[in-house]
Amino acid sequence: MVVDDHPMWREGVARDLAAAGYDVVATTGEGRQAVRIAGAARPDVVVLDLQLPDISGVEVITGLLAALPSVRVLMLSASGEQQSVLDAVKAGASGYLLKSAGQAEFLEAVGRTAAGDTVFTPGLAGLVLGEFRRLAVEPAGDDGMTPKLTERETEVLRLVAKGLSYRQIAERLVLSHRTVQNHVQNTLGKLQLHNRVELTRYAIEQGLD
Repeated sequence: MVVDDHPMWREGVARDLAAAGYDVVATTGEGRQAVRIAGAARPDVVVLDLQLPDISGVEVITGLLAALPSVRVLMLSASGEQQSVLDAVKAGASGYLLKSAGQAEFLEAVGRTAAGDTVFTPGLAGLVLGEFRRLAVEPAGDDGMTPKLTERETEVLRLVAKGLSYRQIAERLVLSHRTVQNHVQNTLGKLQLHNRVELTRYAIEQGLD
């Protein structure tokens, strides 16, 4: 689903996605409508502009995730302001791409987002990871114990913190793509985290970057 209030941009993005073989299930220029139709359209990925005429992109992310907890949101915005990026990521966006990105970079970002990767325009990833490093670590549990990860899970977690895609991690560790996904999901479960952004934050806080 493509959500952008500029008709020419929205139609162009949808056209590029369709030409690349993606099924564009819906397009809209309003945030509230995006949240309203998401339940019926059931997109796997939402390409979302930050600035919308009715509600903010952050509010849209919150609404989308409430309606479809498994949906992945890729921000596509003209703004690279630090606070805009951090607000979107904290709300649950899977990635953040500037509109200055080329077509090939955009299509790759959509593919990686669909595969569960966290994707950022170069330079923005460092900003987000720096913020996560700054944040104070929350207690790991009532007993203060950190969940025990296997050596392989720790190794995968370290590569996640470096921003590698599942494919890149699989190639580096000579594992299958599915095995890497399983390690990540197991780690998320152990740490009671919900997505790769939170997992990256945990990795950095534990000094695994």
